[in-house]
Amino acid sequence: MRFRGRTFSVPLGLVSGAILLSLVNSVLGQVSPSEIQNPRAKAAEAKYISQLQSLHRSIGTGKFAFPFRLARYLNAKPGQREASDSSGLEFVSFQGLTVLKISGSYGATFNVGQLSRNQRAGRAFQEAIVPILRLIAQQMPNTSDFDCIGLEITYGTRENSDNFDLQGKEALTVIFNREDAFKYASTVAIADRQRILNRSDVFVNGEDFGLALGQRDPLVVEALNRLSPRQADEASAAISSSNAQVDQVVGATVSPAVSVTQPTTVPSSAPSFADAMRLQTQFEPQLDSIAKDDGATLHLSSRAAPSFEVAGDQTLLHFTMQNTTFFDRGTTSIYKRAAQTFDLFLAPELRSISRKLPASREYALEFSVLNRSGADQPSNETIDYICPQSSLDAFVGNKITSQDLINQSVVLVNGVRIALNLQLVE
Repeated sequence: MRFRGRTFSVPLGLVSGAILLSLVNSVLGQVSPSEIQNPRAKAAEAKYISQLQSLHRSIGTGKFAFPFRLARYLNAKPGQREASDSSGLEFVSFQGLTVLKISGSYGATFNVGQLSRNQRAGRAFQEAIVPILRLIAQQMPNTSDFDCIGLEITYGTRENSDNFDLQGKEALTVIFNREDAFKYASTVAIADRQRILNRSDVFVNGEDFGLALGQRDPLVVEALNRLSPRQADEASAAISSSNAQVDQVVGATVSPAVSVTQPTTVPSSAPSFADAMRLQTQFEPQLDSIAKDDGATLHLSSRAAPSFEVAGDQTLLHFTMQNTTFFDRGTTSIYKRAAQTFDLFLAPELRSISRKLPASREYALEFSVLNRSGADQPSNETIDYICPQSSLDAFVGNKITSQDLINQSVVLVNGVRIALNLQLVE
């Protein structure tokens, strides 16, 4: 499953109370249900508040190979108030799924010249995430009150030579179906553990990653049959039916494209999975309203609600739309279909969409347009237009042309980037 948080003002008379509440929560080390807006996530937080507090204490006193510290804001800089917030346990809501989120910082620093990216992620997973999974299984009930367990941790990297000593960070995110999270904690056989990982979502620095236990190189992500981002709202139902498929890829071919010598560092400003969850929680009522009230007129897909996600070094607000124009794939090129999809379908909708966007400048926009070759045919082509907010604002304000917007954006056809000149393919 793939998981891809409303701006409001506080009356001055309530500011001191809000600050006091925040300080109390920091002392207790636990998010208060009153801080959570989604009803189901709030209910889960309230119901299991005592278990969460106990789990927080257990993680704080747990034995790890290197120190582990729960942290709600992984990218907070030293000295910022958020940097001292250790309430790294909370329930959040994503695309109708309730997720128990655990985030924190692992004190290990791995040498890039000695350990590959897969080995670094594997060490962090085994040394930090697995012990936490065991604590969760001991203290949290395996009930239907929530759907998934997501863990995100950061750890250090170091690359050195005679001329330099480069230090950085990597972020490992693993999202389990709830049943799989509890099952992993008690599973011993490495083949069974690998099968569970293969059907879970794993990211390193926001990129899909095929974590291979005990190996130098990762698995090919495409061979794992993980669910598409467009299917996140069907994840719970699909997990059980996908088990038979993932059993075949325990020994999947390793990917030569993943560097095993160069570090991938996370700058202090790089977004994390926790940042996307925060935005999703904050703006979920507004996104739900867009899907409910404007979904039909904007041709939004009913299978994938608007949602925040992290891709590489940026946070994206992702809309999935069904094109109302049909193409004959035998007589049109991918370039012509991409141009006409933008000119005839997406561009006319951008002004309406821009008026409804959440009031935040923390994200770019991704529009995934599903193309069909006929009215009775399933979608067989996806064209993604990834646009900076500033460029979209300039376009809808008639300050730049369609081609200018395309030039400042990224266009993908079925995941492959293309260069697009709108006039040349008319």
